[in-house]
Amino acid sequence: MFDTFMRRLKDRLIEPLATPLGSVSPAFITLLGLLTGLTAAWLAAIGSVVPSLLVWLLSRILDGLDGLVARRFNKQSDFGGYLDIICDFAVYAAVPISLTLAHPTTTNFITLSVMLASFYVNAASWMYLSALLEKRTARNASTQTSIIMPPGLIGATESITAFCIFLLFPAYLAPLFGIFSALVFITIIQRLVWAKQNL
Repeated sequence: MFDTFMRRLKDRLIEPLATPLGSVSPAFITLLGLLTGLTAAWLAAIGSVVPSLLVWLLSRILDGLDGLVARRFNKQSDFGGYLDIICDFAVYAAVPISLTLAHPTTTNFITLSVMLASFYVNAASWMYLSALLEKRTARNASTQTSIIMPPGLIGATESITAFCIFLLFPAYLAPLFGIFSALVFITIIQRLVWAKQNL
């Protein structure tokens, strides 16, 4: 919902970090983001609340930095975008699973399952739609990501914020997972309506 604004703001904030990284491969930054994201998941699994949050935020900074470096130094590639989304999905699955393993109640596992199911359906909702839009040559010069994603209620900004809340308040995983799942399903419906109107 706020991704367009936040992406511009993020690029301005982390621009000083990108400047000295001209010789660094964006793929290396992507993989470093994956490593830090999985480290955040491990810290969550052992109950280290504040460290897991800080490392999570570092992983998201790296996730934004790889694309910025790629654009600034003309290192963009289809493989880089593909690697980035695979690593993102791995991290976004690992963190809530780790939190649930640290707080293994039946309710938490049920709501985790529902949330991961919402991720699964949501991924299909925008990935296939993105492929159709590419087929229709919908890409334009303003596209800042490797793939076209029609906007929805839940995007990267909202997901990062929600995961920060998950990490800070692990005692309330069930209602937090439930609320986020509902918002993701609303986003899926939004994209279905958009697709019906535009395809």
